[in-house]
Amino acid sequence: MLDLLTHFPELTPLQLNQFQKLESIYTYWNERINVISRKDIHNFYTHHLLHSLAIAKVISFNAGHTILDVGTGGGFPGIPLSILFQESNFTLIDAVGKKITVVKEVIKELELKNVIAEKARAEEIITKYNFIVSRAVASMPKFIEITKNNLKKGEKEMGLYYLKGGELEEELKCFPAAKLFTISDYFKEDYFKTKKVVFISTNHII
Repeated sequence: MLDLLTHFPELTPLQLNQFQKLESIYTYWNERINVISRKDIHNFYTHHLLHSLAIAKVISFNAGHTILDVGTGGGFPGIPLSILFQESNFTLIDAVGKKITVVKEVIKELELKNVIAEKARAEEIITKYNFIVSRAVASMPKFIEITKNNLKKGEKEMGLYYLKGGELEEELKCFPAAKLFTISDYFKEDYFKTKKVVFISTNHII
């Protein structure tokens, strides 16, 4: 976990403590409700925590910003980002109720005050947000179609930040203004070699 301070040297003792608790909390709950592959739980730091925080290398959420994590699963990337940006407000949604059960327990155990979790689909959410974050829930055209009504019109850096791997040219040909950030530019682990943060501004979605 000291490696996290290398990447994010401004972490407070509270934040570092919350990050340190995450793996044990998820290990406990994953034995009861499977939200992370049993084989993958041993890669928690790299595959889940650090991967989620890659978004924080390309955007800093400000106090009062609202962020919707669509298809959060066990709480990624929303939970790690909410620890890092404690003055921003996060809503984490997933259509699978048992996953949201785990997310709510994580929120409670970490005493996070800036996060809520709901069993819901994006199409059911009426509220509009400054940002949407997600981790490879669907192809880009499909994902944007189901979430475009969840975004507020805003400044050019507001919009969708999407964690995605592999070849993206075909998926993004309808979105020529999309920006790709290569995660291996920030984190050197082999896992990130083909992984990207994709950003599409609200102005190019709605």
